[in-house]
Amino acid sequence: MEKAGIIEGPDGKCRCFWHQNLPDYIRYHDEEWGRPVVDDHRLFEKICLEGFQSGLSWLTILRKRENFRAAFAAFDFEKVALFDDTDVERLVADAGIIRHRGKIVSTINNARRAIELRDEFGSLARFFWSYEPKPEERPSAVDLEHLRANPTTAVSVRLSKDLKKRGWTFVGPTTVYAFMQAMGLVNDHIEGCCIREETEALRADFVRP
Repeated sequence: MEKAGIIEGPDGKCRCFWHQNLPDYIRYHDEEWGRPVVDDHRLFEKICLEGFQSGLSWLTILRKRENFRAAFAAFDFEKVALFDDTDVERLVADAGIIRHRGKIVSTINNARRAIELRDEFGSLARFFWSYEPKPEERPSAVDLEHLRANPTTAVSVRLSKDLKKRGWTFVGPTTVYAFMQAMGLVNDHIEGCCIREETEALRADFVRP
């Protein structure tokens, strides 16, 4: 079954292969990934953490997520936007996070851009959900072959370009598509995953902002 992108977990349930049967990764797969999110702070947190993930595994970031939240004021972008050079040095010295100066500076920059986006659209959620793909932009079936062949999509390219035009950084189309997958703008749980239909039902009931 692994060839199809599905593996059986210790509980006998079949899931997307990428959780590797690691308990914390299974919780993330089952309880977070792909479920629609409308909270602005969670949306901001995720797009920033996807930027930190660049060149690393998401598991590395996930296991440091609470440290990131402590370091970046729970990703309250109003607060992060006020960070200065002293905060940058504090964060570069913080062994609990990824000490990449460029990504740290990017997060502060993006917090300031997030305020501008919120002020223009009323919420980050309203902006990001306006990029939810239309049904005709989605595959007829989500399988391993499709996911491996499409680390980006036409929609994620458009969203990436829009964010970059607005001054956001570390928001390439691959990063943006991973954000869309995680925040429920698409349901990329593979066909046969025990969470796929539950996620689809949540998306069907979700009130778009």
